[in-house]
Amino acid sequence: MADSLNLDEILAFAISIAREMIRDGQAKRFDTGAGEDEKANSVDVDKAVEDFLVAKIAEKYPEHKFIGEETYEGQEITDAPTWIVDPIDGTTNFIHGFPMVATSIGLAVGGEPVVGVVYNPFLDQLYSAAKGKGAFLNEKTRLPLMGKVKPLYSLDQALIAVEYGSSRKAPALPAKLNTFKNLTADKSDGGQMVHSLRSLGSAALNLCQVATGGVDLYWEIGCWPWDVCAGMSILAEAGGASYGGKADDTAFNGQPTAKIMAGRKYLFVRNIAAPVGQTTRDAQAHIAREFYQNATEWTP
Repeated sequence: MADSLNLDEILAFAISIAREMIRDGQAKRFDTGAGEDEKANSVDVDKAVEDFLVAKIAEKYPEHKFIGEETYEGQEITDAPTWIVDPIDGTTNFIHGFPMVATSIGLAVGGEPVVGVVYNPFLDQLYSAAKGKGAFLNEKTRLPLMGKVKPLYSLDQALIAVEYGSSRKAPALPAKLNTFKNLTADKSDGGQMVHSLRSLGSAALNLCQVATGGVDLYWEIGCWPWDVCAGMSILAEAGGASYGGKADDTAFNGQPTAKIMAGRKYLFVRNIAAPVGQTTRDAQAHIAREFYQNATEWTP
């Protein structure tokens, strides 16, 4: 079904609306100051941005569906062209003025993310992709960065993005802390001693860092489709792989699907230069399985 759409036109449209609106919200946040009403003000900005997006998309593509964080009412992801949007990803960062904030605009067709735009207005960095068109930073620099795809032979060589998340109750927080311990502890204490963990506070930007190759993996449980749809498209076009929970994706084919997007358990792996005799997907699946051996999961 995606073949029947003009993805170049859709991508250009998504880029134009991403650049147009969130900068106004950021400026308003610093001009007025949030004070004691920080959270309420950020929700107001979220809603205003989403209303803007809904209006623009409905005007341009009235036949398309829409799923957004602020207006979500339990819709399933169908085969129809569906815009899946997070108006401000990284709300806590937004409140504090920490510059890891993004608008995430994705289009799924047949349940597959096929267009993605993630724009960070603080840093004026725009990540974008359309199926079969490649992934880019600021529309010019192709992803992954560094000019050459790097190998990743084992998990102990990895830099991994994780998040504490908004739910700090059991079982979520204990499961995450146990996973963090397994990943970072010295090997003499039974850990993997990965290079380190990173937390940007934005699922979309964590995903984009995997697409650039700057981060090797990103693991998250509890996010929603609007947090990951655009980033999954960008990652796929950068040669990365998307997986669900450890028991959810036994095929380990790495393709972005509606099942993974809606499953709320995510593991993303960057493009990997495969050893002789293996494919990139083989190498990515090997790292994913190694990661899952150290992960403690729960049902969000």
